[in-house]
Amino acid sequence: MSGNPEPSATGGASRAELVRALGLVDCILLVLGAIIGSGIFLTPGGIARATQSTTAVFFVWILGGVLTFCGALSYAELGAAYPRAGGIYVYLREAYGRTTAFLFGWCVFFVMVTGSIATLASAFAIYLSYLVPMSPLASKLCAVAVILILSLINCLGVRSGALVQNLLGTIKIGSLIGIAVVLFLSGKGSLQNVSSSPGTFSSTPWSALGIAMIAVLWAYDGWHLLTFAAGEVKNPRRNLTVGLLLGTLSVMLLYLVVNLSYMFVLPFRMLTDSSRVASDALEHTIGPVGGTIVALAILISIAGAMNSNVLGGPRVYYAMAREKLFFRGVAYIHPRYHVPTVSIVLNGIWASFLTMVGSFERLFSYVIFVSWIFYALGAAAVIVLRYKQPDVERPYKTWGYPVVPVLFCLIAAAIVLNTIVNDFKNSFWGLLVVAAGLPAYFYWRQGADDAKC
Repeated sequence: MSGNPEPSATGGASRAELVRALGLVDCILLVLGAIIGSGIFLTPGGIARATQSTTAVFFVWILGGVLTFCGALSYAELGAAYPRAGGIYVYLREAYGRTTAFLFGWCVFFVMVTGSIATLASAFAIYLSYLVPMSPLASKLCAVAVILILSLINCLGVRSGALVQNLLGTIKIGSLIGIAVVLFLSGKGSLQNVSSSPGTFSSTPWSALGIAMIAVLWAYDGWHLLTFAAGEVKNPRRNLTVGLLLGTLSVMLLYLVVNLSYMFVLPFRMLTDSSRVASDALEHTIGPVGGTIVALAILISIAGAMNSNVLGGPRVYYAMAREKLFFRGVAYIHPRYHVPTVSIVLNGIWASFLTMVGSFERLFSYVIFVSWIFYALGAAAVIVLRYKQPDVERPYKTWGYPVVPVLFCLIAAAIVLNTIVNDFKNSFWGLLVVAAGLPAYFYWRQGADDAKC
């Protein structure tokens, strides 16, 4: 658990290793870039429509941010104590064993990360078609092209992927700040817009808050991706911890400011009727060019979110393959670029396949709630591992322990139970996808056991 490179498991022909090349700025921008996608541009209208209250709107955004920050506080301890490639996969293995860890990796590969990439790539093509009209086939080919380009860049070294992430992250943060500044200084807003809404917080049903929270948590999702690349972070005991905490806290503050700017310009009724809040707000203040500006900002945000998944996800499959619980070639590290090239390529191919088939959207909706089961298990691992491995050095210990990880687990459990109760059919299919990983696990485990004999 020192800062040394993680050795390759391929042995023989390749002695290449992962290289710790990601600094503090890289970590912060990876977290920011992973979280900020299209959500902040699109979801505020739906959240306002569900809650009908300004106070409730800010309540769910703050609650979602606090929940995310609690998760970051918990995972920061795990990342500092176990700074290895694979992140959550490693924490689950150490706390609960290889079966739980494998099922997480199984879902990451088949749906969670690759499905996210496919979803983002399709959204990228849709928004690009607003600027450059394309046929449905051309739109899909464009989406696949973006996936393959980002995969190629990440195959050229973790620094290449990080540089792209830093560039896109800086631009998307600047664009969000710029949008907020333009809206506040446009002279077409009013504090009365912020304070007036048809309902109050006390009149907002809990069910409406739950619906709004789902949208908010989608907008906050992705913060954990930094842990996947922990094996390539310099001084992970500091940089991984600070990256998670500063990154998530910065996003929460940025989201609150941007939401306030939307409300400052748009009366609440206009806000609830809008499905493209950012575009409508800018068009209201600076005219039709505002829609084009927002489309460009969304394209950059989506590309950054895609790149963070392309950079992070393959490290999970690599960690699985090193333990002979996945295709062994996936453990290959390129001798020149020091990245899991085969894993990155496989990730790109499967994400491209999902994009072309197009049926990934339903599969993704089946399993998205399952990810919260694993997120909760990961946070609970903080408590489990303190008892199970008390002698492991913990350079950082979760602030507010055990309240913070328990709070995260309780809210995550509430989200999962709410999904099961209100959408049992999709929940059942989601759990079935997870269970489908068991035969694969026993197959690969048998191979791994035979190799030891």
